[in-house]
Amino acid sequence: MNDVIRSLKERRSVRAYREEQVREEELRQILEAATYAPSGMGKQSAVMVVVQDKETIAKLSKLNAAVMGAEIDPFYGAPTVVVVLADRRSFTWKEDGCLVMGNLMNAAYAVGVDSCWIHRAKEVFEGEEGQALLKQWGIEGDYVGVGHCILGYRAGDLPEAKPRKANYIYRV
Repeated sequence: MNDVIRSLKERRSVRAYREEQVREEELRQILEAATYAPSGMGKQSAVMVVVQDKETIAKLSKLNAAVMGAEIDPFYGAPTVVVVLADRRSFTWKEDGCLVMGNLMNAAYAVGVDSCWIHRAKEVFEGEEGQALLKQWGIEGDYVGVGHCILGYRAGDLPEAKPRKANYIYRV
C-alpha cells in the first residue's frame, strides 16, 4: 500500500499527550505541509498561529472550555496548539481553513507527531478576549476561527479506528 494512503488510513485523533514539546524539525515540516493545502482560487485565505507558550495555551484552553460551559482542558495537555483562522472576505474561507487543518493532522502523523482537531475556535475568536489575542498577535483583518490543531506525542496507545459505515460510498 502507498505510504500516503497508509498514513491517511492510520492517523487517529489523540486525546492524551506527554509534556514533551514537538521537535522543531517536525513542527517545521508539519507547518510547511499545511501551507500547501488547496484553497479557493489559490487565495490562501487561512493563517496559522503556533502557540507553544504554556500560559497562552492555558488561556486558549480556558476560553475554549467556556464556550462549552465546562471547566476542563479541551486541549488534553498537548504542548503545541496551532490556531487556524481564515479571512472571512474569501468566499471559501471555511473550506480553506478546513483543508489547512487536514494537512496539519495528516502531515503530523507522517512525521510521528499526534494531533486532534479541537472545535470552538470560531466562538473563541468572535469574543472580546479572542479579538484581543488576535490584535496582540498582530493579526489584522476580518479573520474567523476555523479550528485548533493540537500537536504532541501521545501518552498511551494509538486509538483503534471505528468501523467504516456501510453506506459511505455511492457510485453512480
